[in-house]
Amino acid sequence: MVVPVLEEMRIRSLGVIDDAVVELSPGFTAVTGETGAGKTMVVTSLGLLLGGRADAALVRAGESAAVVEGRIVVPPDSPAAVRAAEAGAELDDGALLVSRTLSAEGRSRAHVGGRSAPVGLLAELSDDLVAVHGQSDQQGLLRPARQRQALDRFAGEAVSVPLAEWTTAYQRLRTVSGELDEITTLARERAQEADMLRYGLEEIAAVEPRAGEDTELAAEAERLGHAEALASAATTAHGALAGDPADPESVDASALVSAAHRALEAQRAHDPALASLADRLGEVSILMGDVAGELAGYADDLDADPLRLAAVEERRAALAQLTRKYGEDIAAVLGWSEESAARLAELEGDDERIGELTAERDALVTELTGLAQRLTDARTDAAKRFADAVTEELSELAMPHARVSFSLKRGDAAAGAQGLELDGRSVAFGPHGTDEVELLLAPHPGAQPRPVGKGASGGELSRVMLAVEVVFAGADPVPTYLFDEVDAGVGGKAAVEVGRRLARLARSSQVVVVTHLPQVAAFADRHLVVEKTDDGFVTHSGVNAMEGEDRVRELSRMLAGQEDSELARAHAEELLEAARTGS
Repeated sequence: MVVPVLEEMRIRSLGVIDDAVVELSPGFTAVTGETGAGKTMVVTSLGLLLGGRADAALVRAGESAAVVEGRIVVPPDSPAAVRAAEAGAELDDGALLVSRTLSAEGRSRAHVGGRSAPVGLLAELSDDLVAVHGQSDQQGLLRPARQRQALDRFAGEAVSVPLAEWTTAYQRLRTVSGELDEITTLARERAQEADMLRYGLEEIAAVEPRAGEDTELAAEAERLGHAEALASAATTAHGALAGDPADPESVDASALVSAAHRALEAQRAHDPALASLADRLGEVSILMGDVAGELAGYADDLDADPLRLAAVEERRAALAQLTRKYGEDIAAVLGWSEESAARLAELEGDDERIGELTAERDALVTELTGLAQRLTDARTDAAKRFADAVTEELSELAMPHARVSFSLKRGDAAAGAQGLELDGRSVAFGPHGTDEVELLLAPHPGAQPRPVGKGASGGELSRVMLAVEVVFAGADPVPTYLFDEVDAGVGGKAAVEVGRRLARLARSSQVVVVTHLPQVAAFADRHLVVEKTDDGFVTHSGVNAMEGEDRVRELSRMLAGQEDSELARAHAEELLEAARTGS
């Protein structure tokens, strides 16, 4: 099975590094160098590749930008490869190329698989690829929240399954409780809103408006208000078209058009053009007859009843009252009525809704109470196994009498706050359950277990963190581990054991360690040295792989500060042999 491996990084214009290539390999890689040589920039560079915070102060003075590029071999079906493909990235011969550019002005850009990408994508990919540990991570380990996360991660499905159920129920409880609080707290305001809506709906119902009625009534009022003038105009027009029946001598337009049509009709056979004109006059004669008939009917049907006009105006006034309050026209009034009826039904159902929400809240509290106990039981079981495993690792790290344990407690719910009834009391709870988790350390027999941050020295804390990671590697391995000065405060036999544990971790994962201890570096499969040139910068050739005699010389320098010391060389060779044989 192909395991993701960080093969290479190129670093340009970052801190003291001018231009350097860091070639890594599977297994255990140690990075060493004199103080201030820039080996910590290796960690910083990887942090940038993993989406870490960018600081413009890291850009080398006089340069416009710093660039870090990485090549990571990833299986095509791995979560990181799949996520990168979703973002449009492509693999290069089975490797994912990632880069981060940091300008001197503080702007940051990222590229993944040849495509521009948000920096957040680098952080997503790193979750599946690399675990970074340094001095800041040790401080993170001191936080109870991180300790709970570590315990849950170790417990696996025994915690993750009920925790997922807890999260769903907890979020729903917050929603239900919020709605209940709103209904009960705003009861007076909601009652006032219901009264207002009820009044408006009753007012509209009393008028019973129809859609489009306001437009129809406006047209009818216009017609009734000018009935006499309309009738006179229709009668005059009818007389002009059809003549006056009381005056046989009157001349009407219809008669004149008919006479013109007859004159042309008599000669139509002699000229097609004249025939066309005759046809058109015939059409005019028919049309004039139709209009005359309609004018006669219009005049007969016209209602000049003043009582009807008064009724129309009264109805329009009633509709106008509605449009002043509830909408621009009757269509808008009817829309308001429909929406308000639905809202009123919701408000009038408060009592019923309160009952439903209360029942659901109680059911959720019961469900969470059961899940809380499942989580506590699973964490208690995992805590015992986790603590025993870490304690065993510490005995291998020259802390044979140290004992690690977990404290799992439940706090009381605050006064007035909702709690879960457990152990005969109201217990506080949150998004992760009811447990307050804290990692405790008793460094020697007779010592009382204390929080690890208070009960461990710097060197002991480094070893505790390494022991925790080694235990994690057996339960939830990460492809690549990067340790920055994890051996701080460690020396002698303890340093040898740190190196041995890191080598054991490297059997299943890629391990990169920035170290100042020769006892640790001796266990590495690959040894890189960061060297500055005379001008104080690390150039392309400043990160070199040490092999054979060169490696002995570097270990000698780390041991005695003297590369040519025969005693130091002998000790260096002894360390390499011990690391090789595992003795």
